Amino acid sequence: MKLYQIDAFSKTVFSGNPAAVCPLEEWLSDEILQKIAEENNLSETAFYLKKDNQYEIRWFTPKVEVDLCGHATLAAAFVLFNYENYSGNEISFFSPRSGVLTVTKEADLLSLNFPVDQLETIPLNSQITDGFNIKPIQAFKGKSDYMLLFNNEEEILDLEPNFEKIIQLPVRGIIVTAQGKNSDFVSRFFGPKAGINEDPVTGSAHTTLIPYWSKELNKTKLSAIQLSDRKGYLECELLGDRVRISGHAKCYLIGEYFL
Repeated sequence: MKLYQIDAFSKTVFSGNPAAVCPLEEWLSDEILQKIAEENNLSETAFYLKKDNQYEIRWFTPKVEVDLCGHATLAAAFVLFNYENYSGNEISFFSPRSGVLTVTKEADLLSLNFPVDQLETIPLNSQITDGFNIKPIQAFKGKSDYMLLFNNEEEILDLEPNFEKIIQLPVRGIIVTAQGKNSDFVSRFFGPKAGINEDPVTGSAHTTLIPYWSKELNKTKLSAIQLSDRKGYLECELLGDRVRISGHAKCYLIGEYFL
């Protein structure tokens, strides 16, 4: 069975966020899908298969299936556009957990269209602040994650997470963010509960980040950098109750696995 490894939200290999992409002809058992993701040992493995005029898609970390994954969806679209003979400039994916997700192609730029996350302000308590060496100035809760606001980009770079504390929080992961110096905003993402201590680039987190920063900066088009060691570069746009998350991708590996 064929397997691709794609570096998403990057123009070069060895940067952005690597995702495994596995085209299927029929769904394997959940147990086998999880074991494949564990064997790949990347932050996400995307599985897809064609059904009518759409592609059903699911995403697995080495530990769990997740509701939504941006970079692995971008990677799956990159595979279809470039290696699996897909004709056209728009792909419609369907996720049982997140509904219809489209990816469009303009030259080598790929754009995800995802639903926005809904944020509510929550109090800063010691359970949250003990997770980091620098105290955030505000906290929010989305559907799956907490989002913590910091004073500036330097604090985001200097953050040292305490994963033993973070894993005890009742959410998938923690988004940390601040206004950027060379972009509109910057972020990092920590998800030890999902088996990812720090995710290199997190597309789904930008469904939370884009509506927040669009309101704060009073603009609908934004540039973003995720400040992991590998770094990721994203072009973002708020479209009412949807967001467009755009970036590039590069193929690192094409291979086969045997079951």
